[in-house]
Formats: sequence, structure tokens, C-alpha cells
Amino acid sequence: MFAWLKKDHSREQARDLLRHARHFRRMREDVMAPARVRELIEREQAVAAALGEGTRDTVTAASHALQDWLGRNMPARRFPGVREHLEILVVAVGVAMACRTYFIQPFKIPTGSMQPTLYGIIYEPRDTVTWMDRLPFKLVKWVVFGEWFTEVRTQESGYATMTADMNDLSNGHVSVIVGSHRYRIPSRAPLRLSPNQFLPKGTVLWRGVRVAGDHVFVDRVRWNVSAPRRGQIVVFNTDDIPTLPPKTHYIKRLVGLPNELVSIEPPNLVINGAVTSNPKPIARIENQEPGYAGYRLVDPKTDSEPLQWAMRRSTDVLNLGPDDFFALGDNTQNSRDGRYWGSVPRRNLVGPAVFVYWPFSRRWGLAD
Repeated sequence: MFAWLKKDHSREQARDLLRHARHFRRMREDVMAPARVRELIEREQAVAAALGEGTRDTVTAASHALQDWLGRNMPARRFPGVREHLEILVVAVGVAMACRTYFIQPFKIPTGSMQPTLYGIIYEPRDTVTWMDRLPFKLVKWVVFGEWFTEVRTQESGYATMTADMNDLSNGHVSVIVGSHRYRIPSRAPLRLSPNQFLPKGTVLWRGVRVAGDHVFVDRVRWNVSAPRRGQIVVFNTDDIPTLPPKTHYIKRLVGLPNELVSIEPPNLVINGAVTSNPKPIARIENQEPGYAGYRLVDPKTDSEPLQWAMRRSTDVLNLGPDDFFALGDNTQNSRDGRYWGSVPRRNLVGPAVFVYWPFSRRWGLAD
């Protein structure tokens, strides 16, 4: 009774089939026999002509003929569903790699040299265990806040020993040996033991939360259209910078620009002989706002490394060349930065950090 309300999809289906056939021919005609190619073209032309002037029955007949040819001549594909998902995955990975290479690159903060602006990996001792610290809830806590509760217990009884050559302070841990097992605990954690103390099996050496360092996006495009600015948080590679390990990346704040004279008069930054308080990120460090200690010189008493150059006195001035920049950590009390190794060449700069994307904390958002 209401058949006239039904929409005729035959023409739409014929157009889709025709596009599919033409794509197949372009992909395969160099390896198909000429007779098969001619036959396919004839059936394509028949569908096209039917779409132009034919009736519904003509379109349907031409479509069935073309579909029959494709069914007999298209090579069968094994596991079509898997192949389709794999193709999508490959494309997605390719797009992600292209973005990382040319546009936006993720970078994680490994240390505390930029605190409290950006945090590296930190360890917070905790004596109590809550329901959020147990599986599966701790997985949610890690995904959202980057916090992972853990405890280190002795697997056997024995006497605890700590030796200097077992310290891994560069990675923020100390090695402790109990019996035949070695354990790594955060170097700044309050110790629950004394050297040569006998510890029963199951003794807790450390219990607390590992908080992931801030993860930021770095803009690899901006400096192709504009020059680096003072006050930006920058990522640079360490290749050919004296005393720094090669093939790694550092993140600091850009404070000195090409052709400037840079020095430090604690707590201030001095550019070309005058204290500078611009932009705002530099001013808040100099003003020693909560969490900041101002700009500091290298303390000769704590600096045990033989360095050719270091900014130890207010009279130590770095003369930047036409292609050199100077970078400092916001936490100059605990930062290995330009005060130790000098300038960063323009070619080493990767880009400015623009956004803290993980974990979710009060620092989530624009990096400043």
C-alpha cells in the first residue's frame, strides 16, 4: 500500500559499485590480462550508461553483471577483518609519527630541575594503605593522576648493607642488600633501617607513592615562523654541548638571547649589565615566590666536578654568540644547567613546551 514511500537505493548502490570497480582496475590492470581489462571496462561503461539514461531495471541488470565479474576475478583476501583493522592501525601510527616528527612531540620531565613549574618523578612516603592503592583501583589512579603505590619488602632474612658503589643517586635511588637480594629504594626516603641491622623476612624497607613526572607537548613548528623568546620553557638536544651526555634532551627556561652578556647576582638575572625582570616567569623566580629560590650561582663547596667553566661568581659573565642561547632551570638549587656548561647552539633547540597533558594535577594545561 505504501510501496511508493520506499526509497530506491539501486542507483546509489550502482555508483558505489562503479567506484569500487574503477579503483580495482587502477590497482590491478598492470598485472591483468588485456582481455580481462577490456571486459571490465565494458561492464563499467554499461553501468555508467544505465545510470545516465536507463531505468531501474537496466541499472540493476548492469550492476549485477559488473558485480558478477568482480566476484569471479577479484583475488580472495584471507582474514579481511584483521587486514582492515591492521591497515587502519598502520595509518594511525604513520599519522602519529608524522605529527611527532614535524609538529608536536611529547616529552617527559625526568628530574626536579624545573620545580615547582614542572615536576619530575617524585616519591612520597606513605605509611597507610587505602583502598585506592589496591588493584584494580590503583590502575585508575595511575592513568588519571600518575600515582603508583608500591612497597619494598625483604624476600629473605639477613643483615642490611649499603655500600657507596651500590648507590644509584643519579637515578634517585639507593641500593640495599639483604641476604642475597638487592633492593632499590628512593634516595631521599626516610630509612627504616640502619647499616648491618638484621631484618626478618617481610620487613618493609620503603612504602609510598611514585608520582610520574609531568608530560608536556613540545611545539616543533613555532620557531620556523618566529624567533625563540626569553622566558619560554624549551627542549633542546645535548649533542656537542661540553660535559653533557650526547643523544639526550634537556628541558630548561630560556633566559639569554644571542649577542647578550649574561650573569647572575642572586637572586636576580643580569642581562647586559642590568637586572631583568621580564617576562613574568623570570620575575616570579627572582621575587622568590612560593616554591622558588631565585637565581643562584654554582656553589664551589658542593661542586666537586672538574669543570673548565662554571658561573660561580657574580663577576662571571657569559658572552653569547650570534647563534647562542642561555638556559637555566627554575630550581637553580637543584639544576644542572647553563651555569655549568655555557650556551646552547640554535641548531640544538627542538621547540618550546606548550602544554602539560599528563598527569592531571594543578599544573595541567598551558606550560608557563
